[in-house]
Amino acid sequence: MCEEGRGNLLKRAFVAPDDPGRIRLRFASRAVLGIGLAVALCGAAGHSLVAAVAGGLAALLALFTVTDPTVRGQATTTALLPVVGFPVLALAAVLHDLPVARDLAFLAVVGAGVYARRWGPRGHSLGVFGFMSYFSAQFLHTVPGRLPELYAAVLLSLAGSSVVRFGVWCYERRLAAPVVVSPPAQGAGLGRVTTRQAVQATSGAAFALMAGQVLSDQRWYWAVGATWWVFVATTSRGETIVRGFRRFLGTVLGIGLGFAVAVPLHHEPVVAALVVALSVFGIFYTAAVSYTWMMLAVTVMASMLYGLLGVLDADLLVLRVTETAVGAVGALLAVMFVLPVTTHSVTEAWVERALRCVHTCTAEAAARLAGSQEADPPRSVAELEAILGRVRQSLAPLVHPLNPMRARRRRARHVLALLDECAREVRGLASVAADPEASHDARLAAACWRVENAVEALTASERRTPAAVAALPAHPAVTEPALAHLHSLERALAELAAPLHSPPGAPLLTA
Repeated sequence: MCEEGRGNLLKRAFVAPDDPGRIRLRFASRAVLGIGLAVALCGAAGHSLVAAVAGGLAALLALFTVTDPTVRGQATTTALLPVVGFPVLALAAVLHDLPVARDLAFLAVVGAGVYARRWGPRGHSLGVFGFMSYFSAQFLHTVPGRLPELYAAVLLSLAGSSVVRFGVWCYERRLAAPVVVSPPAQGAGLGRVTTRQAVQATSGAAFALMAGQVLSDQRWYWAVGATWWVFVATTSRGETIVRGFRRFLGTVLGIGLGFAVAVPLHHEPVVAALVVALSVFGIFYTAAVSYTWMMLAVTVMASMLYGLLGVLDADLLVLRVTETAVGAVGALLAVMFVLPVTTHSVTEAWVERALRCVHTCTAEAAARLAGSQEADPPRSVAELEAILGRVRQSLAPLVHPLNPMRARRRRARHVLALLDECAREVRGLASVAADPEASHDARLAAACWRVENAVEALTASERRTPAAVAALPAHPAVTEPALAHLHSLERALAELAAPLHSPPGAPLLTA
């Protein structure tokens, strides 16, 4: 990675101006407070270190993975976590000494956890918690006799973290409700992306499990965990490959820091607790912008926890890197050869959603300018921003600096730049429409009609040629802000025709 690339990564991960409203800062600070309270409660209740670790992990997952759009929904999902986690934890404990049954059950949990994503944020949260309940049972060597203490620690920790999240520091109550963007329509059976991913994740985890056990009969579950987390928050083959690379890179960097920090300092409880708290902050603060940095923080935290449990040494850290590599390879093989979901198919669906949302935003703004009080341009603009976030995620493999297909990388960046330009013009149009002094111009209807035609030309099943789409009328300079935004929007849509409608022999986004 070049110096400029490293500098941009550091800036995105840690510079405050990239954190509007200090949301990431509050998210991370609240996590440290909530998890700290959870662990303190476990200690005050007399629980063992193993139970305190289980409770802290449960609090971390509740604060990190529960992302329902409303506070009420978040509270409901948090309350459901033990309903899913406790039976899985019991299953892992009962099968602890039955390797074949234990491994088959683990693979079933992997598949079910990924498949649960079809039910939205709540399904995702419960699927992750179920998987991590089984994973933590391997990590903590849970046997049936320990279950009562672990259950008590998890319930106490969830209660403590919930007091912080929903009582002491519920900053979401003062924020506008986030826009929830549902995935594009999917087919049934193996035509559904979540079904295909469940099969992929199970296949990749099976490879990781077998290869991981060859490397270590004690820490094999690290490889399965690496495969699992590569699949979380990805949809296409390209996204999964990029995430696997970033996970491995973050782990390597974290191990390097672990040698410098965790190995010499894990015998100091106060220092170890401070490093764990800083790692938790790093996990939550960087998660939204850099998976590599998040994995670095996760690896340092895990190293410290192993130190507190008395099993940390240099060989263990090296083994973690190796198991992570095996897990990433398992995910790579699965997405390449088992029911692959191409980057092109996912990106095409999201780009179409974005373009149709551009038209909706334009129509809403025009209706507001015409005097309609029911039109809500800001809401449509917020939806467009959310959709563009998914477009950027799906195009990430193609714009990645390591992508060897330079022509496609340039075109993908061009698409993103033009979509961002559309978003800027739409935001400007919505701002004009919000001005009570603004009045309707008769030319707006014609301009909106042209925008609608341009969107239809770009998204129709029988697409027009780029030349036909680009044959939009030239406009003289206009002083009316609304018309200026609409004309710029038309030009951006016309320019999108070339990169989106490449000839069959030169596919643009296929990966």
